[in-house]
Amino acid sequence: MEAPARFYYSLFFHTRLYLALGAVVVFFVVSFFAPAAYPFAIIALLALTALVLLDFMLLYAAGPALRADRKMAERFSNGDQNEVSILIRNNYNFPVWMEILDELPFQFQERDFVRYGFLRSKEEQAFNYNLRPVERGEYQFGATHVFVKSPFSLLRRRFTFNHPQNVKVYPSYMQLRNYELFSFKHKLNEIGVHRKRAIGHSIEFDHIKEYTMGDDVRTLNWKATARRGNLMVNNFTEERSQQVYCVIDKGRNMKMPFNGLSLLDYAVNSTLVFSNVALHKGDKAGLITFTGSQTEILAAGNKKVQLNKILDQLYAQTTQWTESDYERLGVNLRASLSQRSLLILFTNFESASALQRQLPYLRQLAKYHLLLVVFFENTEIKKLNEQRATAIEDIYIQVIAQKFAHEKKQIVRELAQYGIMSLLTTPEHLTVDVVNKYLELKSRMLA
Repeated sequence: MEAPARFYYSLFFHTRLYLALGAVVVFFVVSFFAPAAYPFAIIALLALTALVLLDFMLLYAAGPALRADRKMAERFSNGDQNEVSILIRNNYNFPVWMEILDELPFQFQERDFVRYGFLRSKEEQAFNYNLRPVERGEYQFGATHVFVKSPFSLLRRRFTFNHPQNVKVYPSYMQLRNYELFSFKHKLNEIGVHRKRAIGHSIEFDHIKEYTMGDDVRTLNWKATARRGNLMVNNFTEERSQQVYCVIDKGRNMKMPFNGLSLLDYAVNSTLVFSNVALHKGDKAGLITFTGSQTEILAAGNKKVQLNKILDQLYAQTTQWTESDYERLGVNLRASLSQRSLLILFTNFESASALQRQLPYLRQLAKYHLLLVVFFENTEIKKLNEQRATAIEDIYIQVIAQKFAHEKKQIVRELAQYGIMSLLTTPEHLTVDVVNKYLELKSRMLA
């Protein structure tokens, strides 16, 4: 674009100029009926013209009078608030008022995004705002437009900074970071994670220690007691290097939205945090995703790079409109997993009939592995049940809602009848409930 065209597209008239022109026009209309006012109308017009020219010279006399740069992380955390900063420096010799328009990725669907600011001469300031993505994938930022006006505020000059940036939205690594921070500070109970009291003991020997009040007398080591002359007991620790797989259903039943995120996104975020917990507990964490006839398996491991592998594979997961094939899942796992493992299946059943279709395949999985089925409570139905009925129609709606809520509890009982563990939870409490259930299984020495 040539210089004259750039000048034309960067110049805008401010509302104050239109008001001033309107006042001059009124002045001329009045002078038609009162000729003595005509010279004053001419003076007002000339004064306004001089101010416009002066304002134009102030805005365009300087070359690179404004500088702006967008600062943000290389990747965003899905479902969390991510900070974006626009650093602007005013090189004018006078203060300016600014209107900042940043071209956001289309996924946010914000067409009226604008920020206002004020900068003194030679001042530099960062203007921050937060974005909450609700979809994983690649987001593209466009140009940044800054409209400035001088103290006269008759004209506005637009500065356009073409610095398109791409950012990838990953599963909620901020949630993972917060969990690690609370774990480091030993404050996990503040976010709902509780250690479970161990029942029984593991078979993995740790060390021998002196007997203290409360120790299990069944762990007495009589040979060590005879040598030392004091009661000595064997101390056991949790079994380690167990295989733990998060199995994520990518079928249409995981498309249901909650607070902007789909159930699949909640399962993905929970899987990332849970895998980190399992790795810290010494177990091998793996990932399985399935839908239709496709099953993807990331072998369980406990190396340092395993969490990054899980994160990279979770990044590209999307739901499908087809119903997931549990029969094929069972066949694939039977062929791929030779060792008995803990399978945490993230799925959703809205009715008992939906469970009945998949129950034979779930029973087959539970025959060879320790299976935990995690599905979601419908919070909207719960709200309907808690509302006060004021009309006959409200009563009908509540009866239907109670029927659906009862079916969820019936699903839990049905799974327990066949020895399959289940966890019914809300999307917002999914991560904490899954971690608590895992710690409970570890304390019971089932995993």
